[in-house]
Amino acid sequence: MRTLFLGGFMVLAGALAGFEAKADPCRAIPDRGPMPGYLRPGATFSGPVVYVGDGDSLCVAVGREQNGWVEVRLADFYAPELSEPGGPEAKLTLARLTRGQRVVCRAQRRSYDRVVAVCTLNGVSLARKLRAMGAREGGRGWR
Repeated sequence: MRTLFLGGFMVLAGALAGFEAKADPCRAIPDRGPMPGYLRPGATFSGPVVYVGDGDSLCVAVGREQNGWVEVRLADFYAPELSEPGGPEAKLTLARLTRGQRVVCRAQRRSYDRVVAVCTLNGVSLARKLRAMGAREGGRGWR
């Protein structure tokens, strides 16, 4: 996979060319140990989207290197899992919406090695934009 620069940020070319990378490139939040202080609840962070994991998770490049890439679980949208009906389509919709775009996120809490946050694109929540695009919500665990 080749590396390129987007707005001064190093980006995996495969991640932008369809978000097909198999391994999660987000490294800002360790599997164990403390969460970086800049991701505390209520904090705002922003950057270009460099990876989409599924229909409700993405990676925001807060720093130039992968150790500054933050995995975000959208707090206000619940997409089906990739293995469930509608899951692959939800991922594709989120990727089309956010590919290379700068998002602004407000952290709420930690969930494993990611931060749960509400994110906006051009001042409108990603959840609202996804719903307007017809993205499906649901899957196991959904209310």
